[in-house]
Amino acid sequence: MTAQHLEAGPAPGYRARRTLPLRVEAMRQLRRRRTLVVGAVLAALPFILITAFALGGEPGGRNNRVTLIDTATASGVNFAATCLFVSAGFLLVVPVALFCGDTVASEASWSSLRYLLAAPVPRARLLVSKLAVALAFSAAAMVLLPLVALAAGTAAYGWDDLRLPTGGALAPETAVQRLAVVVAYVFVSQLVTAALAFWLSTVTDAPLGAVGGAVGLTIVGNVLDQVTALGSWRDFLPAHWQFAWADALQPQLEWGGMLQGAAVSVSYALVLTALAFRGFRAKDVVS
Repeated sequence: MTAQHLEAGPAPGYRARRTLPLRVEAMRQLRRRRTLVVGAVLAALPFILITAFALGGEPGGRNNRVTLIDTATASGVNFAATCLFVSAGFLLVVPVALFCGDTVASEASWSSLRYLLAAPVPRARLLVSKLAVALAFSAAAMVLLPLVALAAGTAAYGWDDLRLPTGGALAPETAVQRLAVVVAYVFVSQLVTAALAFWLSTVTDAPLGAVGGAVGLTIVGNVLDQVTALGSWRDFLPAHWQFAWADALQPQLEWGGMLQGAAVSVSYALVLTALAFRGFRAKDVVS
């Protein structure tokens, strides 16, 4: 190849920002079987819980204390809040880790990553497209569960006030707004898992390794948060703030805990995402 060819620059009409459009990547991911399975599992969970309550009877208070689970059958909004409570700690971690950890690593495992880069798709553009779609699918998964739970719970238990574990109640319209705040906070709190899975996806050719690593490290964080001997050091663990959304289910909405948790989560996510972009920029892609 002559120097003239080397200095010719990009081909006429080539625009880096037009490579690997988001809609193309989104359709590719939507057609994958694991996306359909995740959606089916999340949509089925509310019906499984309704069946469990029907077979096991009405949940009752324990030691004269009313908890969120004990009020699950009080109304549709109570049931939706209960579904979020039982799934936020682990179940919603899995689709986030799956969508974000299966991005780049899956292309490498299929030996298609180098062909994408040879298209040519700039490396930064590739990562931006895949991360944006992965986060969009993660957000969709978190919205799907409470929406189905709210519809199914309303059909099963009626449209009524949200009974609060601490006493009192919220009007259904106010309760739905508070649940929207809860879903938004759960998504922000899961950005750590998303960024961790995405970073691992750029350093390994094994999708299951990236997904499993993100889930495993998230579980380790949850375990460390239970070690009270760590004292105030636990405040730097994202897991320490994962249920700060409970402050939204109070007569007076409290933002303090959620703001601290969001700050911790976003800080970790930014660092891990920067590591992913920096490492992948210089990575020798052979698969």
